[in-house]
Amino acid sequence: MAHKELLARHRAVMPNWLALYYDEPIEIASASGRRVTDREGTTYLDFFAGILTNAIGYDVAEISDAIRSQLDTGVLHSSTLYLIRSQVELAEKIAELSGIPDAKVFFTNSGTEANETALMLATQARRSEQVLALRNSYHGRAFATVAITGNRGWSASALSPIKVSWVHGGYRYRSPFRHLDDEDYVKACVEDLREIIETTTSGDVACMIAEPIQGVGGFTSPPDGLFRAFKDVLDEYGILFVSDEVQTGWGRTGEHFWGIQAHDVVPDAMTFAKGLGNGLAIGGVVARGDLMDSITANSISTFGGNPVSTAGALATVNYLLEHDLQANAAKLGARLLSGLREIAEKHPVIGDVRGKGLMVGVELVGPEGEPNAAAAATVLAESKARGLLVGKGGLHGNVIRLAPPMTLTEDELEEALGILAQAVEKA
Repeated sequence: MAHKELLARHRAVMPNWLALYYDEPIEIASASGRRVTDREGTTYLDFFAGILTNAIGYDVAEISDAIRSQLDTGVLHSSTLYLIRSQVELAEKIAELSGIPDAKVFFTNSGTEANETALMLATQARRSEQVLALRNSYHGRAFATVAITGNRGWSASALSPIKVSWVHGGYRYRSPFRHLDDEDYVKACVEDLREIIETTTSGDVACMIAEPIQGVGGFTSPPDGLFRAFKDVLDEYGILFVSDEVQTGWGRTGEHFWGIQAHDVVPDAMTFAKGLGNGLAIGGVVARGDLMDSITANSISTFGGNPVSTAGALATVNYLLEHDLQANAAKLGARLLSGLREIAEKHPVIGDVRGKGLMVGVELVGPEGEPNAAAAATVLAESKARGLLVGKGGLHGNVIRLAPPMTLTEDELEEALGILAQAVEKA
């Protein structure tokens, strides 16, 4: 009854629009490795990791020890008005890993705040409030980031501080260009981009912002090379390019450390969050030094880059590099994709299996290929009943999202595939 009582209290004091999974939501009370245990004692294999945030898993000694070490100093907070050693060390590491020339880093508390900062940098540098964004995108829940979110289900307001033009390309499965091969798909999207710049903007656009793989949109992605082709057009107009790496960063896609690297692009700025802190609240922007320094007004971040979060994040980055979790994501991601495609061959309710590394989407469809949100809800619930937590998303709410901690083992992967096969049978 613990969950039922807490749910009643939740509904009494929390907003109605605060989403919860399941008809009977659960409270996660403890965790270790890739497994979590709820308040009523049921243990689950976690394949959504707090929306990709617990990237290394739970109760990782190296990360916990780094946090405790900072707590032992008594300094949980000082603000960016003072020097913070772990903040500087983490910024040095991220700047180097970014591949961006003369990079500088600014830390925030979340991906939303990181994207807001990137928009402020770009609009200030270009002296323009015009922005290009992708359809089916999601970039956060604040004022400007809602404006560039191309997904009605997450657009809380039509009001906006910026002018947005929408570009095709991120969601191929239901795109009007879906019938084209990779080369022609890229060509069609590039032609669309050029036409949008010429017909819906005054030309002096601040930036394009894009997720290399759309997260909330259902783990959708274009063919590799699309953003390289986009960048060539953007460069003609002097338009900046911002890669939203909140979900694709830190090696999760397997083949690259940053999602945008699959397109052979070095962006002007990248935003990051989620997996960096392995559960701690941290995000940020890494950008060209001249772009980062384009703001001339005074500014600070009260909590962004605080000593506890940056100590834990630095330990997280060191752990994933030392244990080559990117390679693990590549190896197990390939097996996850192949296993799901084997399930799809037996069940026409699966219309598409897509993704990279340990970031995989399963789109569920009806008899005519239409979005099937009811089937996704069934798979979500049936997986939970069998001890597996998965995510759900997509423009139509019909995509199962799979993003386990990057420390996942082969045995755990096969266990999850077995459960998913049983859950899909019920859809």
